[in-house]
Amino acid sequence: MSKIRTLLAQRFPAFASRDFAIFLVGHLFSLIGTSMQNTALPLLAYRLSGRPFDLGLIGFAVTLPTFFLALPGGVLIEHVDKRKAIIFLQIIMMLDTFALAALALSKTIMIWHIVVTSLILGIASAFEITARQAMLIELVGRESLPNAIALQSTAFNLSRVLGPAMIVPILLLFSKNGEGWVFLLNGLSFVAIIISLFFVRTLYKAPVEPRTRSIMTELREGMQYLIQTPSVGLLIVIAATLGIFAFPIIQQLPVVSKDLLGQIGDTKSTVDLRNSLLYTAQGAGALIAAFSIAMNNSARRRGQRLLLGEAAFILGMIAIPFSRILTPTMIVIALMGWGMVTQLATMNTLLQLQVPDTLRGRVFSIYLWALQGIAPFGSLLVGWMTQELGLSITALICGLISLAIIGGIQVFKPQIRQTVG
Repeated sequence: MSKIRTLLAQRFPAFASRDFAIFLVGHLFSLIGTSMQNTALPLLAYRLSGRPFDLGLIGFAVTLPTFFLALPGGVLIEHVDKRKAIIFLQIIMMLDTFALAALALSKTIMIWHIVVTSLILGIASAFEITARQAMLIELVGRESLPNAIALQSTAFNLSRVLGPAMIVPILLLFSKNGEGWVFLLNGLSFVAIIISLFFVRTLYKAPVEPRTRSIMTELREGMQYLIQTPSVGLLIVIAATLGIFAFPIIQQLPVVSKDLLGQIGDTKSTVDLRNSLLYTAQGAGALIAAFSIAMNNSARRRGQRLLLGEAAFILGMIAIPFSRILTPTMIVIALMGWGMVTQLATMNTLLQLQVPDTLRGRVFSIYLWALQGIAPFGSLLVGWMTQELGLSITALICGLISLAIIGGIQVFKPQIRQTVG
């Protein structure tokens, strides 16, 4: 095993850390389970109610806690042992998933159950994501951090390919309550990351300092840093735009599979298969992006890569209304998956490398707030627009708005490319 890790470390420096390798394996198993649930849950919700607005409502519930908790969470995470915090939060998420599985398997599940369990998951995630991202540097050190971020992104997106593909036989075999078995498997998958965290050591951990100032004072320092550092502040603006207008479109994939691509005589199994293919296409595009970044994450290409990722996702949104055939639509969704990960992985790397250690938790929490904290309102907006105007018009409007804002930043504030390129 050590020889394999040595060989991998020659190409992927983060694998030189035994602790990162253990963590990544456990995390991958957990991510596969999560991806399976993320594919099955919107499909179940849409079948229960038939309303696109409910898909937006679920997205609202899972991301709303980030709006309230991400900013104070970033301050609190800087003053606790991040590994122990992640273990605790993963246990909460596991129990929440088991509750969802029990409701689905007992055939008593309703939309409000999904909303409540999504809300609990969102509360735990608001703290866990910041803690996990801040822990990476403690596992590998600053020099290998870009590669660690890219490899974690690769694992995440590999799961997005494997997860949707793995639920197909489960949904076909258990046609009446297959989603419940998917949720149960996801609950069991949390055990992998929890066990891995008990075995890792944070060799590069900075001393945890007790909190002596108010949360507002420490948050103000983070905001002042963003104002004084435009190359980071502009990334926050881009993240907010993506969170409101762009990424919520992905939550409407069940509408694409059932309505835009629907044919007369479609059965439930046909729609389920088409939905899984779209999620798999998105994951495939994302995986290609993550792996290419892990293979080559040179600093001089980051500005160009960020620009290409933005263009790919936004142009994919604009193309959705014009696609009514499965194969071209899968290509468009794959392009959007590639663009999403290219943007996120690049922005994550830029933030963590530019921000000093003493501000990392706070600044990343502000980034998370911009990307996911205000996303609930984007989810509701896109869900309402889809229900009232249809997905085609919604995707076109949101795509043009994203193009205007993000394109404007790239045109009128070229220093973002010069700074990160």
